[in-house]
Amino acid sequence: MFTGIVQGVATLESVTDRGDVITWTAAFPAGSLAGISQGASVSLDGCCLTVTGLPGVDRATFDLVPETLKRTSFGKAAAGSRLNFERSLRFGDEVGGHILSGHVDFVAEVASVRELGDSRVVVFRCAPDWTRYLFTKGYVALNGTSLTLTAVDKNVGQFSISLIPETLAKTTFGQVTAGSPINVEVDRSTQAIVETVERVVRELGLAPRQ
Repeated sequence: MFTGIVQGVATLESVTDRGDVITWTAAFPAGSLAGISQGASVSLDGCCLTVTGLPGVDRATFDLVPETLKRTSFGKAAAGSRLNFERSLRFGDEVGGHILSGHVDFVAEVASVRELGDSRVVVFRCAPDWTRYLFTKGYVALNGTSLTLTAVDKNVGQFSISLIPETLAKTTFGQVTAGSPINVEVDRSTQAIVETVERVVRELGLAPRQ
């Protein structure tokens, strides 16, 4: 489990194609992996990955299977890519964001980026069906970052967020541009409520109000 509070940015050093598995080697900021061991979980750009090796100081390897590549933006990642990271939540840690599973639901695309003083407003596009889990002032995780939705247009499949200078400085969002792919995890409690209500409405044969 994770909280969506990004702890730093890792750099992808190499991508090795092993046939059915892609192996990543990533470099982390000094001391970021202190106490970590093989088998631990780390979120990279919002996707929970297992540490498969520790080949050097502040370096770790991860194996990606086809399902991971299909569900995330990782198929486009290459050496030099920068990735938001968060180590798994430990009992007693402060939850500054919201609880995340590290299971990416879909990949959105940046539609536009607008500077607003030192902050930034980013608009994303996605398949309209996913917006049923998105609500203004609700939670969403974008590339592993817990953020608040500022607007949602369910008709066209767009949503937006506002980024403060601290978020821009501590994550990769300072470098996103129109067309950038973004891993999205919807809030699980919202998803559960929406799907439960939809199921009950179907079972009761209730028609939606026009």
